[in-house]
Formats: sequence, C-alpha cells, structure tokens
Amino acid sequence: MPKWTAEERSTIQSVWQKVNIEQDGLEALDKMITVYPWTQKFKSNFRISTPAAIAGNVKVQEHTRRFLGAIGETVKNLDNVKSSLQSLSDIHSHELFVDPNNFYFEMLVNVMADRLGPSFTPRDQSAIEKFFDVMADGLSNSNQN
Repeated sequence: MPKWTAEERSTIQSVWQKVNIEQDGLEALDKMITVYPWTQKFKSNFRISTPAAIAGNVKVQEHTRRFLGAIGETVKNLDNVKSSLQSLSDIHSHELFVDPNNFYFEMLVNVMADRLGPSFTPRDQSAIEKFFDVMADGLSNSNQN
C-alpha cells in the first residue's frame, strides 16, 4: 500500500465529500458506456444502452449507490484499502467477472472535474487518481487470493 501524505489524505476526503453518489455515479456509468461501449457487456443484465435507460433503471441506481458507497468506505480506510475492498472484490471478480481496471474510475474523475469546475485543482485530481489506482490495485490483488 502506498504512503499517503497528509495533504493527499485531506484532499481525497474533502473531494469525496463533494461527490453526489447517485447523480455522479450514474453520469460516470453513462460516460463509460458511451466512450467505451464494449463495457456494456459487464452490465448486460441491467439493459442500459442509453442515458435514459441508465438513469431510470432501479437496479443500476442501487448498484451505483453500493459501489460508490464502497468507495466512500475505502476513503475512510486509506491505510487498509485491500481489506476494505474484500467483499466488493469478491463480488466483482467471482460473480460479475468485472476487470477492476475498467474505465469507470476514469469517467468518475471526469465527472468530478465537470461538477467541481475550477475548484477541482490539478493537485486534487492527482490525489484522486492515485486513490483510484490504489483501489484498482487492491481489487486486482484481492482477486488473486
């Protein structure tokens, strides 16, 4: 696990508090499917081919809330990312067969930048991207157990 500076910890926690779990999560999912249409196969049971279908699908909304909720819990456990991701890793690797390095994190950063505008500084983006990289690595490492 990486060593977090005090500034990174503070930035990650501060930026994450500004995330609108439902709205930002659905928007990131929409962007991922639009930019990387092949990722739709991961959610084939949700039937989400358009932004309206994504926004209106109760299963998608629940999944997004749970996934971003897990990210929020991980924000609280920066010193123990891997263990905080264990249940999420198990579900995504053994039931959903989703690659933890998919493009959802990238799209979520884009949504954050759009929502927060100039207040989302390059330093903020760097800390958030580092955090998401650590999460993806933690999910990957958990998948190998």
